[in-house]
Amino acid sequence: MLFNNACVNEEFEMKKGFMTGKKWFPFVLLVGVVALSGFIIGFKFSDTDYLFRISKGIDIFGHVYKEVTMNYVDEVDPEKFMEGGIDGMLGALDPYTNFIGENEGDEVELITSGKYGGIGVTIGLRDGYITILSLLEGYSAQRQGLQPGDRILEIDGKPVIGVKPDAIRSMTRGEPGTEVRMKIDREGEKAPLNFVCVREEILLKNITYADFIDSGIAYVRLERFSRGAGDELRLAIKDLKMKGTIKGVILDLRDNPGGLLDVAVDVVEKFVPKGSLIVSTHGRQPESEKKYIAAEEPMLLDVPLLVLVNHNSASASEIVAGAIQDLDRGIIFGTRTFGKGLVQTILPLVYGTQLKITTAKYYTPSGRCIQEIDYMHKSKDGVFTVTPDSLRRGFKTLKGRSVFESGGVTPDSVAGETETGAMYKELLRKSMFFKFATKYVSQHKDSTRPVPPQEEVLGEFQKFLDEQQFTYQDEGEKKVSELSEIAEQSKYSPTIREEIERLRKDLGQEKKYSLDRDKANVLRGLMTELMLRYKGDAGRIAASLENDEQAKAAASLLLNGKEYSRLLSVKKTK
Repeated sequence: MLFNNACVNEEFEMKKGFMTGKKWFPFVLLVGVVALSGFIIGFKFSDTDYLFRISKGIDIFGHVYKEVTMNYVDEVDPEKFMEGGIDGMLGALDPYTNFIGENEGDEVELITSGKYGGIGVTIGLRDGYITILSLLEGYSAQRQGLQPGDRILEIDGKPVIGVKPDAIRSMTRGEPGTEVRMKIDREGEKAPLNFVCVREEILLKNITYADFIDSGIAYVRLERFSRGAGDELRLAIKDLKMKGTIKGVILDLRDNPGGLLDVAVDVVEKFVPKGSLIVSTHGRQPESEKKYIAAEEPMLLDVPLLVLVNHNSASASEIVAGAIQDLDRGIIFGTRTFGKGLVQTILPLVYGTQLKITTAKYYTPSGRCIQEIDYMHKSKDGVFTVTPDSLRRGFKTLKGRSVFESGGVTPDSVAGETETGAMYKELLRKSMFFKFATKYVSQHKDSTRPVPPQEEVLGEFQKFLDEQQFTYQDEGEKKVSELSEIAEQSKYSPTIREEIERLRKDLGQEKKYSLDRDKANVLRGLMTELMLRYKGDAGRIAASLENDEQAKAAASLLLNGKEYSRLLSVKKTK
């Protein structure tokens, strides 16, 4: 069973970046490979000195552990101390080699199968309250009437104010068929509301949206590579074919942190000729040597294909992008991917614990490894080694196009993500879109218009910001403040300081137009939150695509046959 713990936990919010702590690193963990039950890799070394050094290390570690737990001045928790020692050892390796405690096995199940027992909510902290951010459609929480924006006050009679979101997981998850009682504070309601939800087996979707977004251009968003993603893609393609003629496909892997290696292979098989090499792995042990070949007839062999990626597209996403690029099957579009070319294996230990250990690197069909960071070598400043672009070795695609190792997958056509202003970023950071949508929906319960006019929403949002006394400091104001401090310290003349103060006031007046200057992004933030509440996750994604410049550019490229062919052709040298 192939493994990756990079996917998002659906019961509590994760940020786009590393989580604190050693154990789980959301946007980075690759593909994992084979979770073996009752199997231990047998190491065979002819070097007896090496075996002696291993035995010596185990002996020393055991003696230190025993002496400290028995004789330290204060009582030491044996389990925590042991885990601290293990984390210390593994900390000398890459961040993907982790110890999995006996209480963390459900995380492995979630990541590999995409299933868990719960009520179908995603939660996070908003203004100090555990708040429902979104609901999984068709599950208990949604059916019972919970809504995004609801603040959770109690779970099964226990107050949760001040409790960390990850601690809520054990309270909402559990055996399917059991009940979860929740007390909720809702915008617009005078008294708390009580709900009784029944835990079910929650199956997370890998494909969250699939539809036509332009003249014959099919758009498929693949958000993770857990078990069943290939089957979901097969059904999505069949449904799209029934809707109309597919002239081109956009496979959106932006922000997809990865998943299972064999699932990535299954996805690629839908587009490439049977018998094509998709990916290979190579490690220290002979059993790590594997080649993955397309074993089924493709569903869309000749339809133009574009894979949309960004820096958060990692691991299994990079296997797909690398294979499509090396086989010249489609265009890779967007920004350079994350650069994770390592493969992990799950090994069972004792007492229900497991070890996720990096056992191999993977290689795209051309033979390149896209791993960016060399975790076994650091500079004198303690920084991990990264291969500079000038030293990246070149490889050739099937047609002879030049591609390069290390540093992720470089797009065939680069398209930067939409730039956002300081105001938009601050609105997002302070959850103003989320808070406004919660209030708006509570005030329009009886509205017969499922999609409110954008200009009307923008006007109400401006009033909401005034009520909230929303403020922020843009880049110009920061620079003027720095200049003012320099003028004060350097004892500039009063005239200069007056000019600086006048500039500060002018910038304050200019900020009044910030919302209009970043209108497109602000509307995107508003409409995605509102559509999430009115039409669920599919509505949210559809709304986001209306102002998605990358997706629009991708569709235009697929419709431009001449440019599409040019990007896939070998450049002639003079």
